Amino acid sequence: MRARSDAVARTRERILGAVLGLGYDDLDLDPTLERIAVRAGVSVQTVLRHFGTRDALLAAAVEAGRAEVEAERVTPEGDAEAALTTLVAHYELRGLFALEMLARERTDARAAEVTTGGKRLHRDWVETVFAERLPAGDGRDALIDLLVVATDVYAWKLLHLDRALPAEVVVSRMRTLTDAVLAPDRT
Repeated sequence: MRARSDAVARTRERILGAVLGLGYDDLDLDPTLERIAVRAGVSVQTVLRHFGTRDALLAAAVEAGRAEVEAERVTPEGDAEAALTTLVAHYELRGLFALEMLARERTDARAAEVTTGGKRLHRDWVETVFAERLPAGDGRDALIDLLVVATDVYAWKLLHLDRALPAEVVVSRMRTLTDAVLAPDRT
């Protein structure tokens, strides 16, 4: 019984991995069941047996993608330098995909679903990473807004893609920005 349940779980993971791969590699957020099945190495019937419908599969893939992103961005508490290094590594892996989804979000409902969750996740990440240095009360939301901007995928794009700066320099520049935002004498 255990071997069978393990095989079922592995097949399900392969199918979800196929959907995510088509999204990340081909930027295809609306793949056909046939394309998913071929990439996963299973039949269309197997895909449907695991997920019921294509929409249920795509919804599960969005959740699986969100979980992957959360795992990629886990950082030690109170270590902003490590957090920024982790963030830039995440952008190196998923930044081009994120930028493409942001470009499509006004005209593509699936892209908008991905970016809405991503924006919420990033803001929560900022609040967690910088929690010790954020004041309570007045001004907190404004500081979080500024930290979100300083650590956003667009900041990575400007520094890494447009300026061709290496990852460690991008981390340093983001650290300079976040320190400036959080400086006690900031006006």
